[in-house]
Amino acid sequence: MGRKSIREEDLVDLNGKVVLVTGGNTGIGYATVQMLARRGARVYMGARNGVRAAEAIERLKAENMGDGSVHWLELDLSDSRLASQAAKEFLQREDRLDILINNAGVQPNEHPFKLTADGLLDIMVINHISPFVLTEALLPLMKRTAAEPGSDVRIVNVTSYRHTDVAPETLASKEALNLNLGDSTMDKVYTYGHTKLANILHIKALQTRLTAEGVCITCLAPHPGIIATLGSHRAMESAPLGWFLTRVIAPLFFKSSREGAMPVVFAAAGPEVIGPEHAKYKGAYLTPMDVVATPSKSAQDPRLQKELYETTERIVRELGL
Repeated sequence: MGRKSIREEDLVDLNGKVVLVTGGNTGIGYATVQMLARRGARVYMGARNGVRAAEAIERLKAENMGDGSVHWLELDLSDSRLASQAAKEFLQREDRLDILINNAGVQPNEHPFKLTADGLLDIMVINHISPFVLTEALLPLMKRTAAEPGSDVRIVNVTSYRHTDVAPETLASKEALNLNLGDSTMDKVYTYGHTKLANILHIKALQTRLTAEGVCITCLAPHPGIIATLGSHRAMESAPLGWFLTRVIAPLFFKSSREGAMPVVFAAAGPEVIGPEHAKYKGAYLTPMDVVATPSKSAQDPRLQKELYETTERIVRELGL
């Protein structure tokens, strides 16, 4: 059993540490950036739009960032080549990376899913393939940081309980990653769940690989809970009785962005993760209520973990990265 509540003041001291949070200008990402900066970190906010990022940073300053600082990193996950460019830019700016949080992603209610010019399903590109590219490009720097005395390096993929909606037989081909279950509301949720399963499989495969190499980097996949995102609010507002749904029903069933960020910041800077029970957090799936939990049977399947890793690597090579 894990802890039942997570408090900002319980997080480890991050003075002198460097953090990258993707999708850091809104929602869970914004709250995550804020809390880690308040613990003293130098935080990079990965975001596509420089104007919106600047506005978010000014808002953070007005709300108090403590001893930390926040900096924009231009990052567009819709094309993995752009994710690779962002990694190169980061490597030119920093000589360490202590925490990488792959938070940005497409939600199921945002738009119909479609194939990109590269023949890849757009939601899988944004939610898995581009974060994979970013992680692999930054991994050598994280390994060097992990080799320093007293280091505590972590890689965090924000996932979802919706990963339990799917149970693929194989992930050994591009077609398997391109799974699109349809355009109905629930079909899109299941397709989204497929990408969130990929987030956990990625974390587990990466942890297995790093442990075998003797590298002390902790990889985790937290599920933040059911969050009131901008997309969900827009969907409710446009529905019949929209006012009632957004102001009465939503608060009863949806967590705030700050509440949703708590499992994420625990994964990134919770003291227990590097404490005496460190082993149980390696490659762990974390939930809001019971921090270390058991994901779906598919998420635990070593064969699917290996197939996903190898298929993604093939796709990345085909992209010339």
